[in-house]
Amino acid sequence: MKDQFGRQKRFSEILDHTFQLLKSNFSTFFLVCLILLGPIYLIEALLLLNSGVSFFREIGTSGGSWFEDVMSGFEEGVGVSVGMNNVMGLLMIFLGPVAAASILFGVHRIKNGETFTAGSLIKQAFARFVPLVGSSFILGAIFVAIFIAVFIVFTIAVGIMFTDPVSALFGVLILLFGIFLGFVLLFTRWGFYMASVAFKEGFPGIPQSWRLTKNNTWRVFGLFLVIFLITGIIYAAIDGVTALLLGNSVLYMIIINLATILITVINAVAYSVIYFDLKVRQDGDDLKEMIDEYQKN
Repeated sequence: MKDQFGRQKRFSEILDHTFQLLKSNFSTFFLVCLILLGPIYLIEALLLLNSGVSFFREIGTSGGSWFEDVMSGFEEGVGVSVGMNNVMGLLMIFLGPVAAASILFGVHRIKNGETFTAGSLIKQAFARFVPLVGSSFILGAIFVAIFIAVFIVFTIAVGIMFTDPVSALFGVLILLFGIFLGFVLLFTRWGFYMASVAFKEGFPGIPQSWRLTKNNTWRVFGLFLVIFLITGIIYAAIDGVTALLLGNSVLYMIIINLATILITVINAVAYSVIYFDLKVRQDGDDLKEMIDEYQKN
């Protein structure tokens, strides 16, 4: 396993390495996220139950068709769920980076041939809690500022450049695609700020991430896209089947939240593998390890 970290990997090898790590360490990584994020989802379930949403909706009790029963059950708790999303999202802002950093530290220990437990990873991540959350807020604020500036420029440009409805439609679509692609690529270049902050390489980690992804932007973007598609298909399959069977019941929300933890683990492991591959490519970490081992011997 250590040999895989010490060399540059091809696109397919990164994906293969990601799922190898998931297979051999899934229980520990899942437990980490369950400990950190589980209380948030437990609060959500209790609030839903307290608001009158049924724990398990039985099909066929409303007197209508099966499809009507499914849809009525799905609509039962929608208003309540939307109402508490802001609170849940705020809690995730604080604990999400800790969960991702915990798994990052776990992959780092695997890289170094060290043992670990879920508790030790969480403790290590909480030691960097303030820098992790602070850097996330800074990056979020930068993206919001850029979005507002782009929106203003976009509105002015559309009003000046396009007067014909047809040309305006095509122009708006092209501009929107360009803006979307720009934000995605910018996030790709800045996305490893969290790893840089976690390993005390700099704060808020944006310059370090920019340097780390240099000449690898499209490659990293492609990897993120593939992981997003894989996890998206998994989530959609679980969501679709569960929604049809349970509607928007509390049990449905519990299953979906467990699926969210699963997706979080997959994304975090993939993020870690890509990060360490970039470190080998840009910083020559493989050469440093060889020198250290030679000096020890």
